[in-house]
Amino acid sequence: MSTNELEDAAQLEILLRGEIAIVMRMPYSSNATYLVSVTLDDKSVQAIYKPMRGEKPLWDFEPGLHRREVAAYRLSQTMGLRCVPITILRDGPSGEGSLQLLIESNPDEHYFTIFEQRQDLHDQFRAMCAFDIVANNTDRKSGHVLVDKNSHVWGIDHGVCFSEDFKLRTVIWEFGGEDITPQLLEKIKPLIETVPLEVATLLSTQEVVAISERAKWLVEGARFPVDPSGRHYPWPLV
Repeated sequence: MSTNELEDAAQLEILLRGEIAIVMRMPYSSNATYLVSVTLDDKSVQAIYKPMRGEKPLWDFEPGLHRREVAAYRLSQTMGLRCVPITILRDGPSGEGSLQLLIESNPDEHYFTIFEQRQDLHDQFRAMCAFDIVANNTDRKSGHVLVDKNSHVWGIDHGVCFSEDFKLRTVIWEFGGEDITPQLLEKIKPLIETVPLEVATLLSTQEVVAISERAKWLVEGARFPVDPSGRHYPWPLV
């Protein structure tokens, strides 16, 4: 196993089996979102806990946004992109919810600042852009893009993904019109034939079919889409 795989496996074990203690409620969150400490034996990690009980009802998404958070992580892993932090489904202090490994990053940085300053990360942004299209991300704000100390790009907040209706809203439009690399297309192609069961079980049948349809559309076009309307940006942007 690689160093990343070993580290992921250790952190996953703590998240799955560790004792959860709430540290604080995260500010500016529309739903109940908590910073927690998860401890197993003498090791601990920090994570973000989003219980279903704390979700506000939405007209266009069924209750259970936390399951979409987990589905996004599983999709990222099966595609080999590793662009979503480890996210699991488990019981916590406020009931069932998603538990996502906290990514330590500079709070003053976000997609717009990173894009301008770090051209070396643009290929990772391209991968995230493709992922968001396949997952139909409705809320890729600039602040939902993080870079860790190892210069790895992560995306967070995927509770409003996977709608069967195409409603992409993202700040990542700089690559519009570019050809998608063959290497990235190869990561998307398998979804045309089948969506992994570990993802499908968290979504409706119609949403699973829509993943394959979006993957097919992206592969056949082989280019990143453009938004001439300017309507596919989230609000607020950061």
